[in-house]
Amino acid sequence: MEHQEILERSCQVLLVYTTLPSDYETEFLSHWQLSRRKDMIIGVPKEIKDKEFRVGIVPAGVQTLAAAGHGILIECGAGLGSGISDQEYEAAGARLVHDAASLYSGAELIVKVKEPLVEEYAYMREGLILFTYLHLAPLPELTGVLLDKKVTAIAYETVSRDNEFLPLLAPMSEVAGRMSIQAGAHYLEKEAGGRGILLGGVTGVEPGHVVILGSGTVGTNAAQMAVGLGASVTVIGRNPARLAALEKTFAGKIRTRLSSRENIAAEVSRADLIIGAVVVPGGVTPTLTTRDMLPLMKKGAVLVDVSIDQGGCIETARPTTHSDPVYEVAGILHYCVANMPGAVPRTSTFALTNATLTFVLDIASKGLHGALQGDLALQRGVNTYNGFLINRKVAQAQGRDCENIDRFIR
Repeated sequence: MEHQEILERSCQVLLVYTTLPSDYETEFLSHWQLSRRKDMIIGVPKEIKDKEFRVGIVPAGVQTLAAAGHGILIECGAGLGSGISDQEYEAAGARLVHDAASLYSGAELIVKVKEPLVEEYAYMREGLILFTYLHLAPLPELTGVLLDKKVTAIAYETVSRDNEFLPLLAPMSEVAGRMSIQAGAHYLEKEAGGRGILLGGVTGVEPGHVVILGSGTVGTNAAQMAVGLGASVTVIGRNPARLAALEKTFAGKIRTRLSSRENIAAEVSRADLIIGAVVVPGGVTPTLTTRDMLPLMKKGAVLVDVSIDQGGCIETARPTTHSDPVYEVAGILHYCVANMPGAVPRTSTFALTNATLTFVLDIASKGLHGALQGDLALQRGVNTYNGFLINRKVAQAQGRDCENIDRFIR
């Protein structure tokens, strides 16, 4: 048997090892150890979405992954928007890469913040693991690219515990909920195009009225900020138990109403600021505020649709950017920025990576199959797998066939 053939037949290592001459021994052992490596190369690119200053990992996370034996590639400048220098990443154990193409081609696992944009489609390839926010339901083109390129894409927003808690969506939902009130308060100012309302009012003048559509993490944090400013607040939701819990939490400082077309129409007619805070993990959000409700509203009122990255819960909503955040329909100002937390990147990056690091470490250390086999929450995060669509809600939204992840990891 030729020595090269022996090298290629590692499955027979115990049978042939003793027959190898010494000058092949080092090469063989190196080949054998490589085949048994459990480390992974993790790439963190610079985000290219408009005004997206977050980054997929912080230096402390790099240290943790490097200590576990993994390699970390960071695109130059990826952390600058979050106040993290290239030198900090290098000191933590990362290797800097000067362009996105090299980073994607050199990494097995890509950890980022936002979904790939058209400019990044060329970097998708078979065998790549993509771990990021995806919100695929309203994005059939991106879904098609991930399927065609056989990328395994795990969405932060669909990783969920048995109690339906969304551990990787929650931190950004907190940020977006709080920011929605800040943004709404700003655009209610006359110079910004609003009614000229101070949400908290002053002595002898009633406060502004805030209506929040949704009683989850986004809605709760929006209510917290609005109550803190002194606004009048109504939360509309479909879960009576959740609404009762919010009333108790806020000790009578908010009103609640069950979600129905009649109740929503009645409340938006009184509102100065409406917050769309509905979340359907992996799916398209339902439309709660329709176009025919706009004439009922006060001219100069503001709509902030936090749900816009899943299609939006306001019929007249369409995605906007931090560079061009608002537009007007029927005298109502619409703020529909799809990556709101990107405006406060330092807070958002550290909050996000606090939540994602454990999952990244599991995938890198156990391998994709090992991590998935031991974690139902992570299994729920898989949206596409090697050319197959896994997430049922995305499949329903796009009229595609769907497979169960169990088929591939048993």
